[in-house]
Amino acid sequence: MRYLFLLFSIFTFAQQTQKVDFIMCKASVFPEMVTNKVSGVVTYEFKVISAIDSIRIDAVNMTFSEVEINGKPVKFKNNKKELVLFEGFVKGKNKVQLAYQAFPKQTMYFNTGSQQIWTQGQGKYTSHWFPSFDDVNEKVIFKMNISFDKDYNVLANGILKETFPDKDKKIWLYEMQKPMSSYLLAVVIGDFRNKVIASKSSIPLQFFIQPKDTAKFESTYRHSKKIFDYLEKEIGFQYPWQIYKQVPVEDFLYAGMENTSCTIFAQDFVVDDIGFNDRNYVNVNAHELAHQWFGDLVTAKSGKHHWLQEGFATYYALLAEREVFGEDYFYHQLYRTSLQLKNAAKTDSIPVMHEKASSLSFYQKGAWALHIIREAIGPKLFQKAVKSYLKKYQYKNVETNDFLSEIKKVSPTFDTEKFKKTWLEDYRFQTEEANTLLKKNAFIQTLFEAQQLRKKSLAENKQKFTELLKSNVFYPVKTEILYQLKEVPFNDKKEFLILALQTNNIKVRQAVAEFMEEIPTEFKSMYESLLDDASYETKEIAFMNLWKNFPESRSVYLAKAQDWKGGNDKSLRVLYIMAFLNYVDSQEIEDQNLSITYLQLHSELVRYTSPQYESSVRQNALINALTIMSKNPDVLKNLVNATTHYKWQFSKFGRDKIRQLLKDDSYHVLFESLLPTLPESEKVQLQKLLSEK
Repeated sequence: MRYLFLLFSIFTFAQQTQKVDFIMCKASVFPEMVTNKVSGVVTYEFKVISAIDSIRIDAVNMTFSEVEINGKPVKFKNNKKELVLFEGFVKGKNKVQLAYQAFPKQTMYFNTGSQQIWTQGQGKYTSHWFPSFDDVNEKVIFKMNISFDKDYNVLANGILKETFPDKDKKIWLYEMQKPMSSYLLAVVIGDFRNKVIASKSSIPLQFFIQPKDTAKFESTYRHSKKIFDYLEKEIGFQYPWQIYKQVPVEDFLYAGMENTSCTIFAQDFVVDDIGFNDRNYVNVNAHELAHQWFGDLVTAKSGKHHWLQEGFATYYALLAEREVFGEDYFYHQLYRTSLQLKNAAKTDSIPVMHEKASSLSFYQKGAWALHIIREAIGPKLFQKAVKSYLKKYQYKNVETNDFLSEIKKVSPTFDTEKFKKTWLEDYRFQTEEANTLLKKNAFIQTLFEAQQLRKKSLAENKQKFTELLKSNVFYPVKTEILYQLKEVPFNDKKEFLILALQTNNIKVRQAVAEFMEEIPTEFKSMYESLLDDASYETKEIAFMNLWKNFPESRSVYLAKAQDWKGGNDKSLRVLYIMAFLNYVDSQEIEDQNLSITYLQLHSELVRYTSPQYESSVRQNALINALTIMSKNPDVLKNLVNATTHYKWQFSKFGRDKIRQLLKDDSYHVLFESLLPTLPESEKVQLQKLLSEK
């Protein structure tokens, strides 16, 4: 019955977009951090094209105090999913004004720990915090007044026209000039610093960061202007909005979100110079920017055609990365995704052109499909078709055939029907065709040749291994060699390990760290050099292996790691704390200073499990804390708190971890003793888990 209602709802809204056109929205919005409430006054200008009985505005769990159409109060229905209007409107131009309030459970998130508020509309719908339209085919020009504490920054779509005081608050007025789908509506509130630079085409590029992260500004936003200028040139169609803003927020649900003119991305990508080598923002940066054309300017009509957004954004992000990191990097990324797609096709029979296709299909197979076309017709004709496609359908909605028809126009000999059947309607990945294109790159040819060396003996490969490790070939060839040497006795591979370390390539050296679990004493000093590499991941792997192999040197390794912090998840700091606590526990030492440090680090680890930190820090700390203080009441309370977190990945971790602990009956008593001390929401979650069989 629920499914039937959903189909009916979609059908009726599709009918509405044919008969009613919402044109402009002017709104005053009032978010409240303390109460997790948002309220506002919204005015929509709309045109009734043909007779219609009722008009629907999506509004989930909202209350309305006033509704006027064309200046007169009207009756309305509120079914907690939609506001239904059935009187007061006429054929032609109309105006509806409404006052509302909501306590959104999703889509607008109130992070009290970081003192941030932000939205994430895709997949969850803006209608949870703002009366709007879940149907992506309804595009509106939004103008937003947002009122909040004057000591914060408030960001939204479009140009900031002006700000003005409002008692102890401040009002920010943002305006869009062109229409967009409601799911792309964005609000971000927090404490940020920012820099503005101009693109080559004079578009203002505004980069935000928290005050505590200003030293990471350059490394976080590295190559941003280059990416923007490149994509404008490569796409061949000018950036379609007046400004481009980017802002990181804590505990964001995904990597990034391409809200029109205002990308929000995860704090995980705020990195220093070392973190840049492990996990940087470049790909997400380019992907979300590409969406400003593919998704924001031109939007797929339905989920069946979602690849027109994600496939395009993924492919143009790869092209941008090629501009930044080079041709070999580009082909290696294509090769990696080809392996993923080939393997996925063994169990996933849903093709790209299907609303239930996997993210891997929408993103990576969609990108491969575009690469197939571009290679077949050439970059110039591909750009010509894309430019024509964007120009023809700007601020509109599209289907796959709309794009393919533009391809057909520029290249009549390209068989678009065959392409569609093979790449978009068939779940299988065309490995042979993909490999033919990959082999155009010399590095990929060398990589394939190196993989074939697995069939030969070490004696037969010795000279080739030496040549490749000494060459300038892209690093995956060298890591492939190290993989092949993983199970080879140390004395037989020693010379190759030395050559690998001498490359001074971070990824190659990391492979040495990863593929050596047993470290001979004669290799100890060389392996220890990995502790100084510009990679937090390498440091972590090397530290753990050295700790295991050389117990007599643990005090030396502790001294080496005592100031390490690591990335945003504080992985290296937690590693050091755990190593220190275990080291002291294993020693029979009576030292007052050591005891004080022990207690301080013990408290620090417990603190990292608390709500004052991001979920990535908390999860890492909880996993480790539960191994050495599994019945600590503060740790257990913080674990229960995790089950109520809005980030589903973290709340699932919390629930699963409690279920695991409850297999031991003693934990039932411990958790039950915590119940009276918990807030109601946490108490409800814990009681559910305790009652599970």
